[in-house]
Amino acid sequence: MQLRSDLTCPACGAVEQLIMPTDACLFFHECSACHARLRPNAGDCCVFCSFGSVPCPPIQAGSTDCCAPVTTDGTPDSAS
Repeated sequence: MQLRSDLTCPACGAVEQLIMPTDACLFFHECSACHARLRPNAGDCCVFCSFGSVPCPPIQAGSTDCCAPVTTDGTPDSAS
């Protein structure tokens, strides 16, 4: 499971390395360079799946539900 993703702003091309949460979706992100508000592309569940170098942890784990929490080893979080 990779938790770091390079998020590339579609407005200005700036790249930020971010650590992805394993217990929540990131629907919005403000670019630190141009302050554009990033939203997922149609059909994508989060900004990492749209603009990241690595998809979000639930998608990496093979889930069809992006918002399903996963543990850092990639297994579903049964405590949720």
